Amino acid sequence: MADIDKLRITIDCDECIGDGLCVDAAPETFALNEDSKAYVLEGSTDSREYILDAAEQCPLDIIAVVDKETGKKLYPPQD
Repeated sequence: MADIDKLRITIDCDECIGDGLCVDAAPETFALNEDSKAYVLEGSTDSREYILDAAEQCPLDIIAVVDKETGKKLYPPQD
């Protein structure tokens, strides 16, 4: 099972500024649409580490990553 299948990734597209840092960090997981808004690609082969790094790179912290099995929020960190 690929790492992407173990994670639930959400993006607040309304807040996305389209800087593409997530795409640079995990190009098999994230892309920008025609409106320069990030979205999640299907069938990613990026590692969990790359996916979390991409979420951390977002200057607005609008990418959330949750472990599907445990329900634990991996990014942004819980207080």
